[in-house]
Amino acid sequence: MPIYEYQVVDGEKGCDICRCGFEHFHKNVEVLAVCPACGAQVQKLISAPNVGSSESGADDRAKSAGFHKLKKVSKGEYEKLY
Repeated sequence: MPIYEYQVVDGEKGCDICRCGFEHFHKNVEVLAVCPACGAQVQKLISAPNVGSSESGADDRAKSAGFHKLKKVSKGEYEKLY
């Protein structure tokens, strides 16, 4: 289920929750129009995806899949590490 972030449209209205912003789990593709706590009009925010590095052996999995890791040596030159 996707998680969306919402915030009140008019900062003067709404409760503490929707003025600061809140997350909502969606079971369907409907977008919330009002705050579930106070009923103020809210808008969906654009949030950054959670993309991070893996410390669970991603280098080993990439190597076994046939990928190569490169290290930048100088401008335009790379050295193959594996």
